Amino acid sequence: MSRTDSHKNMAELGAHESRLYSDLAPLYDKTFAKFFYSRERTVIQNLRLPAGAEILEVGVGTGTSFPAYPHNCHVVGVDQAPKMLAHAKEKIAKNNWRHLEVEQMDALDLTFPDDAFDYVMAFHVVTVVPDPVKMMSEMQRVCRPGGTIVIVNHFTTESPFWGKLTHSLDPVTRRLGWSTNLKLKPFLEETGFSGCKAYKFSRFSLYTVVVGTNDRE
Repeated sequence: MSRTDSHKNMAELGAHESRLYSDLAPLYDKTFAKFFYSRERTVIQNLRLPAGAEILEVGVGTGTSFPAYPHNCHVVGVDQAPKMLAHAKEKIAKNNWRHLEVEQMDALDLTFPDDAFDYVMAFHVVTVVPDPVKMMSEMQRVCRPGGTIVIVNHFTTESPFWGKLTHSLDPVTRRLGWSTNLKLKPFLEETGFSGCKAYKFSRFSLYTVVVGTNDRE
C-alpha cells in the first residue's frame, strides 16, 4: 500500500459535506480565511502573473484568495461545497470582480479540457480531498505543458516525535474534513512532480509552498 493510499479512504463523507465546509461556511470566512489570506497573497504576488493569464484555483472555498489576483487575469475557482461557493459569489458581486468566476466541481474529476490553464493553484486543499494523487493528476491534465502548478499545504513532518503526534490526530481531523497524514516527498514522487521547488516562508511555518512547471507531454 502506498503512503497516500490512506487518504483515499479518508471518510465516507466528502469534505464538502463536513460541517466545517457547509454549515460553518460563514465562520470559516471569519477564522481560517484571515489566517490563510496573507500566505496566499504572498504566493500569488511572487508568481508575477502575466496579463491575460488563464488561472484555475482548485478548492476555492469562499474565495479567500480573490483580492490577491490581478484584474488583468482570468480566474476560475472550483469547489464542491455549495455554501462555500455562495459566499464566494457574494464577494464577486459585491466587489464587481469581472475577472473572477466560480463553479461547483469535483477536484478529482474536473470537467475542463486538457491544457486549459496557464496556472493551476491548490491552496490548503490537498489534504482535504480523499485522493490527493488523483487531484494532482487532474491539475496536471488541465494545466498546459510548460504551465505552472502551485500547491500550498500542511504536510506531515518527517520528525519521529511530531510525525507520530500528527498521525495520532488524523482520526479526529478526518471527521472535520481533512487529513494530517500526507508526507511531501512520497506525494511528489507518486504524482511525478518531484522536480518542483518546495519551500517555507519561515523555519517554523507549518505550511509548505510547492511550485513547479507542468512537464506533462
